[in-house]
Amino acid sequence: MTSRSYWTAVWCGFLVLTIGLGVRQSFGIFLKPVSAELHVGRELFSFGTALSMLLMGAVAPLSGRLCDRFGSAITIAGGGVIYVLGMVVTAVMHDGFMLVLGNILVGVGLSAASFGPVLGVILRVAPPAKAALAVGICSAGGSFGQFFIVPLAAVLQNYFGDWRPTMWALTGIAVLMIFLAAGLNDSQQIAASRRAGGGKQSTGEALSEAFAQRSYVLLVIGYFVCGFHVAFVGGHLPAYISDKGIGLSLFGINLSPAELGGWAIGMVGLFNIAGAILWSSMGGKYKRKNLLTLLYLLRSLVFLGFVLAPLSAASVLIFAAALGFLWLGTVPLTTSLVGYIFGPVHLTMLNGIVFFGHQVGSFFGGWGGGRLYDLQGNYDMMWWISIALGLVSALLHWPIVEERLARPAAAVAQPA
Repeated sequence: MTSRSYWTAVWCGFLVLTIGLGVRQSFGIFLKPVSAELHVGRELFSFGTALSMLLMGAVAPLSGRLCDRFGSAITIAGGGVIYVLGMVVTAVMHDGFMLVLGNILVGVGLSAASFGPVLGVILRVAPPAKAALAVGICSAGGSFGQFFIVPLAAVLQNYFGDWRPTMWALTGIAVLMIFLAAGLNDSQQIAASRRAGGGKQSTGEALSEAFAQRSYVLLVIGYFVCGFHVAFVGGHLPAYISDKGIGLSLFGINLSPAELGGWAIGMVGLFNIAGAILWSSMGGKYKRKNLLTLLYLLRSLVFLGFVLAPLSAASVLIFAAALGFLWLGTVPLTTSLVGYIFGPVHLTMLNGIVFFGHQVGSFFGGWGGGRLYDLQGNYDMMWWISIALGLVSALLHWPIVEERLARPAAAVAQPA
């Protein structure tokens, strides 16, 4: 593939992730106003967003299989259509049923327009020597979406004083994903891998082989923790800051607690732009399983520091920056590790299953935050659970065996 077309895929993927994940991460901004309008506790909204994350993961293996079979461009575009439909339902909702339905559609759509399918394209089309950097840059799109779109949603929410116009604005932005999918065409690379012999392995054989590897099972379980952390912080940090009444007044700039919450999520995204690229680049030099162990350990330490430090605008922003550096560095490391071990032919499907583990974690992190808040009136228990899970995931990644499987299907056209 020419350098020009390979970079087209990288930047189109970057923008798809920017929009898809950025808009999705902004839902935390709507937690309090939507719950108030519908006259329900925070659990219903949290359940809707958590169910969205769970379905996103549950459908991810199917979306991955469609990418591997028919090509990623058409699959990602189809996911974009379903995503936009879910946004429309959410924007016009007037009861709990429509809230949940909109989240279901967004989750199913995002399963085909998220990291697994997009990074699968990059691992296929990028030259092996450039794959680590390309995956890191593309992964940073999700972080840029947090940095740009989540604060934008907070500003629009403050400007309109109503969540519906803000949701419609985000829906308009989401439409762009459908057209950007055209730049993520990997049909030629999939055909080439099959012609080279990788296509002899059936889907069932690929699944049986993967689950016979303890390392693959550990990746699925360990990724649960990443999802738990991301969903809890992304979905509840703005409300946590608002509950505590922590605003910011500095150099003539005044941010309300609600606005600071949006900017905190944006800060996570900003610092993860560098973090995703750096962790991915290190994955080309050091064992990825060791880097994942270190990353989860550092996350626990960051959570612990935030819990123990006096709460202030400064501690919020420091926490957001530190966590941002570790936020989605797991994605390029985990995705490329699956590709390294198993090869390119069933890459997107196998990554979809690993991602399902991530989204099961997202369900419990998102819904659990709302559930425990309604039960206890605070998020204290969730912070300590997040610390403990980070330590568990660090221990799970350490014994992973980072070696290519010795079989023809994995020996052909290996991604870096």
